[in-house]
Amino acid sequence: MAVEAELKFHVPARHLAALAKGRVPGGKAGTRAGSDLLSTYFDTAKCKLKRHGLTLRVRRDGHKHVQTVKSANGAQFGRDEWESEIQDDTPQLGKADGTPLEPIASKKLRRKLKPVFETSVRRITLPIRAGRSEIELAIDRGRIIAGPRSSPIAEFELELKSGRSVDLFRMAKTLERKSQAELDLRSKSDRGYALARGEEHPVMFADGIMLDVDMSADDAFRIVARATARHFSGNANAVRNGDAEGIHQMRVGLRRLRAAISLFSKVLSGAGREKIKTELKWLTNELAPARELDVFVKDNIEPASRDALLSRGGKAIKKEFSERRERAFERARRAVDSERFRALLIDTLHWIESDRTVAPDQGKAKIGKFARDLLHRRIKKARNDGRHLDQMSPPERHKFRIRIKKIRYALEFFDSLFADKDEQKQLARLSKHSKKIQDALGSLNDFIAHRKMAIDAALHAPRRNGRAGAFASGVVIGREDRAVKPLMATAAREVRALERF
Repeated sequence: MAVEAELKFHVPARHLAALAKGRVPGGKAGTRAGSDLLSTYFDTAKCKLKRHGLTLRVRRDGHKHVQTVKSANGAQFGRDEWESEIQDDTPQLGKADGTPLEPIASKKLRRKLKPVFETSVRRITLPIRAGRSEIELAIDRGRIIAGPRSSPIAEFELELKSGRSVDLFRMAKTLERKSQAELDLRSKSDRGYALARGEEHPVMFADGIMLDVDMSADDAFRIVARATARHFSGNANAVRNGDAEGIHQMRVGLRRLRAAISLFSKVLSGAGREKIKTELKWLTNELAPARELDVFVKDNIEPASRDALLSRGGKAIKKEFSERRERAFERARRAVDSERFRALLIDTLHWIESDRTVAPDQGKAKIGKFARDLLHRRIKKARNDGRHLDQMSPPERHKFRIRIKKIRYALEFFDSLFADKDEQKQLARLSKHSKKIQDALGSLNDFIAHRKMAIDAALHAPRRNGRAGAFASGVVIGREDRAVKPLMATAAREVRALERF
């Protein structure tokens, strides 16, 4: 078994040529080598290996065939990898002994394995001396092929062969600035599976998180943080493609990472934390108008535009808010196309992996006890504060909703730590109640944002449709206002239902 410490980037093809010639800023390049690699990825029709977090690849390099098993468990900095040379391009499960594939490597699995996709690349490798470290630069140009579909590959990887991770990240930042390279926490197998499903720019949802009760809190934080970083960064292309769900999932991933930083605050040091939080908040704010306007248009404006009562006013506000939505989507696209976004990706992963991120006197606590104490403390406070929900101002309600959301994320992060059936049932109930509170208070928060947008639109509407548009906006907001009391009642009832953990 080998553990890779590597960073992968996709990069505009025009910048790869200079790197392939050995012009590598920030390091001294050695002798380059080239090879043509054809890799075939195998799985069952129902993707059993992928569901178990595994990939099985057979790579042909000249006359040599190498079978590789990888654990594909999210945005992990050090990935487990098992290689063995085999006779031909057919997987040999007998060579999987001692790997995570072994427990499921039955004769039945062998019969069901089939090629899912393949990658064909020209790889140039260069040894780089950077600081006190040896780094390998691998430049790949080629294609991913899944049946009749294909997608180009233009990327490079930096793998730390020996030395310090700080040198690896320093080189990564230099190459990002010089070649517009974007850190990509997806693997080729992620792209290949998506292509096989017919998804060129798939929306990425949250990965499951597996923790062990005896794991230290700092190790648990890194697993959670990597998964959330992968969640938000994996939706960059969907955002560029104008996918509303991609924008939503990037925001969810950002919120989950920010929640993880808050939940683990007792084990984190102050080193670099505020900078990371600032940058994550910047990106969240750049995406927020697109999400808010998309929900408002779909849930309120489009139904109003079909209402005969509103006639011309409904059509006028639909045109107005559709144009605002498109401008907000363009703002989101500009954000993920910016150098600031590319720097954020590297800085976030570097911060997660840095030894300085965790307070040395706090990080070794067992995550099982840490999680139990955290949930007990936060749920108890939410129950107590929730008794005064009807007396809270809108800003106070919003803060309370954020605290409930963090509890819900904590339940997701720590779910694997509670194997007992009764505890699992209790977690499920807590998750259900917290989701209902979050949804109800979220709708109330949306109403406030919608009111501001509607008033602004009415005040700045073109003279021709000004009165009709203002009337339609008033009707839309009036309909939302009627839902306030039932939503408050729902939130209060669900807060009372939260159990002590």
